[in-house]
This record gives sequence, C-alpha cells and structure tokens, in this order.
Amino acid sequence: MFDNFDPKNILVALLAGGKSNERPISLKSAEGAKEALEQAGYQVDQIDPADNEQLKKLVDGKYDVAFLVLHGKGGEDGTIQGFLETISLPYTGSGIWSCATALDKTKAKFYYIKEGIPTPEALTVSLSDDYNLDDIVLKLGEKCAVKAATEGSSIGVYIAKGKEAIGQAIKDALNIDKSVLIERYVAGNEYTVAVIDIDDGPEALPIIQIIPRAESYDFDSKYAPGGSEHICPAELPEDKAKEMQEYAIRAHKCLECKGISRNDFLMDEEGGLWILESNLLPGMTATSLVPDAAKAAGIPFPELCTTLINDALNRD
Repeated sequence: MFDNFDPKNILVALLAGGKSNERPISLKSAEGAKEALEQAGYQVDQIDPADNEQLKKLVDGKYDVAFLVLHGKGGEDGTIQGFLETISLPYTGSGIWSCATALDKTKAKFYYIKEGIPTPEALTVSLSDDYNLDDIVLKLGEKCAVKAATEGSSIGVYIAKGKEAIGQAIKDALNIDKSVLIERYVAGNEYTVAVIDIDDGPEALPIIQIIPRAESYDFDSKYAPGGSEHICPAELPEDKAKEMQEYAIRAHKCLECKGISRNDFLMDEEGGLWILESNLLPGMTATSLVPDAAKAAGIPFPELCTTLINDALNRD
C-alpha cells in the first residue's frame, strides 16, 4: 500500500499517443497531464506505446505507476490494461473488462438498460449483416444518430435524416468500424457528469452543460478552440441535477469503473434524461471537460491527478 506517499518518490510512466484515430488528442492530453503531474511533484517519463522500444521501457524500467491518457482502440479498450496487468504495473483508470465494455457503445447500452438508466432506443448492424433501411426507419424514426460502435471523440458519428441519408451514414460508419450503433435521435441539451472514486466511494462532480456550435457535439466542437461553450455548474433544477448525477454514479458502478469516468447525457424538451455513453479515459487537454468539472468542485488539476494515482496504487 502507498498510503500518504510522497509524490517526489513516485516515478510515473505517462502513457500517451498510441495507434488509434485519437492519437493527436492523446498527445494533447499528455501535455496537460504532464504539467499537472509535475506541479504535484511527481517524476514523469512520457512513453508512447506505438513505439516498441519505448514500450519495452515499461518492462525494463522501475516505474511505480502508469498514468493513462491513451484514447480509443489500443488504449481505452482494455488492451494496454491487460499488458500492464501482465507486467504487474499499477495504472490509473478502469480495468480490462470495464474498458472493453464501455468503449463498445452497443455493449455499454446493454448494461445501462439492465441497470434501468434511460438510453435512446437503438439497434446494431455489422459488416456481415443484411440490414433493411425501411425496418430501421420504422423502428427508430426518420432521424437517427449513427455511430461507429468502438470509436471515441465523436469519430464516425453522424446525425442523419431520411432513409437515404441514414443508409449513407451507416456505410460511412462501417468504413471506420466493423459494428455500427443506430439510435433514435433525441433532441435536447447536452451534459456530461464526471465521477471519481474517493475514500467513501464514487462521487459525481459538478455537471457541465455543453453548447456546441455545430448541431451536435462533434470532433471540432470537442477540440477546436471556440468549438463549444461549457457551463459549469450547469444551470439545472436541483432535482434534475441530482437525478443526472445519480444516473452517472449508477453507470460508473454497473460498468465497474475505477478511478474516473465521464458520462454523457441528453435532456429532452420534457425534461427526460438519456445517457449516451461513458468515457473511461476522458480527455485531459486544455479544453477538456473533466479538469473543468474538478476545478468547479474545488479540486485543482494536480490534485485530481494525485487522486487518480492514489486510487491506482491502493487498488486491491
């Protein structure tokens, strides 16, 4: 156990980059995380798992913990987590099963439904499926959200209206991923709720309302300067805020998350809440949501990083 450890004595392997479509965002996350970790007093060595020579350093080095800011496939899907467990190196964030399940939107939705967390009605198609567009429109309506099932950062996400547009969106998404989630479109405001594990269990941070410049919270809205406006704490009735935070904690628990998760929601015009997905290695860039939420809760970024490292080092 590492209770009351001194950061100066902890050597951190900051894992960033990787081979996924989200590599550029991971490297940006590393910039923010490295600065915060060093401000907290840690010794930090940045490692890119896409480079085998750097990856060998994890086996040969004397690191105390791996701090993960890898996003997407290979980093957020349980792959790197399995490698780190094989070499017995503690790491921040959730374990193999949780990461593999949460990154696959179709699998995560199964657990939301099982837990009773409202989520938009959906169906899944894969490359080998013989799907019927008329049946899709009949089941889900004329307007749908079409999503590459195992990509993040809104890569391969399309809002499509009409059978022809939905069909094209499915084809485009299948060019990116082998499986595609098609959801009934829900109009409403977008929110996100981060959950962190502390001594007393998972705790929801202040809610952030996301106001994208585009129709939806797409890649540019997430990462381009001025792409979206973040309001934290979100201006919500107290009962709705509490309900959303409770759903976020339930999602965190049903996916067996560790350390941190960020759970994305829509609230429709009638006040109904709908969970969309859970991100288990959320972004740590200058425009990222989790550092903003932590700050609103009175947790500076370096302290947030220490909380995640403490959770990793003291995990059973």
